[in-house]
Amino acid sequence: MTGAQAWRSHWPEYLCEALGLGLFMVSAGTFGTVIFGTASPLAGRDPLLARFAMGIAMGATAIAMIYSPWGRRSGGHFNPATTLTFFRLGKIEAADAAGYALAQCVGGVAGVLAVAAFAGRAFTAAPVAAVVTVPGSQGAIAAWLAEIAMSFGLMTVVLLVGNSTRGARFTGIVAGCLVAFYITFEAPISGMSMNPARTLASALPSGTWTAFWVYLTGPPVGMLAAAELYLRARGHGPRCAKLHHDMEHRCIFRCGYCIHPSAASSPQ
Repeated sequence: MTGAQAWRSHWPEYLCEALGLGLFMVSAGTFGTVIFGTASPLAGRDPLLARFAMGIAMGATAIAMIYSPWGRRSGGHFNPATTLTFFRLGKIEAADAAGYALAQCVGGVAGVLAVAAFAGRAFTAAPVAAVVTVPGSQGAIAAWLAEIAMSFGLMTVVLLVGNSTRGARFTGIVAGCLVAFYITFEAPISGMSMNPARTLASALPSGTWTAFWVYLTGPPVGMLAAAELYLRARGHGPRCAKLHHDMEHRCIFRCGYCIHPSAASSPQ
C-alpha cells in the first residue's frame, strides 16, 4: 500500500488519534484551571495535594481515552513518541506513523484552543498558563533526564504488560496509573510531558517555548531506548502497536493478532 493509499484508507484511525489527544488536552486544561487556578482552594497551599488531584484526573483521562471506542480503533497512542517507537519496532508503516504524528499534533492544539475559548484568561494566564510544560528550578538538563527516565519506564511497562498473556488487557490501566504517579511526584522537575505533541499543544497557542527541545527529544529517546532493550531481551518485537487490542475494531498495523494479513486493512 502506497502512502497516499494509506492516508485515504486509514484516515479514520488518524482522526481517532486527533480526537483522543484533543480530549486529553481539554481535560488537562479544564482540571488544570480548576485545581491550580487562582480561585482554587488548593492554589499555593498544598502543592503535593494539588498535583495528586491532577494526577488522578489525568491518569483517569488517559485510561478512558485508551479504552474508548476511538482508542481501541487507533491503538490509543496519542503521542508521537509512542508511534515512533512502534515504527522502530516494525509494527507501523511509515505513512501511518506520519499520519498519526500529524493528527496528534493538530488534535492537541485544537484541544488547548477549545479550553482557551471557554475558560479565557483563567486558563491562559498564570498560574495555569495554558498548562505549559517547562523545566523546574533544577534546570533543563534535569528536566530532560527526567523526561527520558519517565518515558523509558512507561514504554517498558507498556511492552512488558501489553505482551503478557494475562496482563495485556490491563495495559491501559497500568499506563494511566503511571501517568498519575509521574504527575504527582515528577511534575516539579519537568512539568511531566512524555509527549512532544502535548507540549506543542500548549506552547503554540501560549507562545511559551522554554526548553522545547527537552520535550521534543526526551520522550523519543526514552521510549526508543526501552524498545531496544525489549528487542535485545526478547529477540522479537511486540505482537501489535495497539495498547488495547480487541477484534471488534480493525487493526491497520502489522498485527500478530490478525490471522490473515488482509485483516489489517479490511474495514470492520
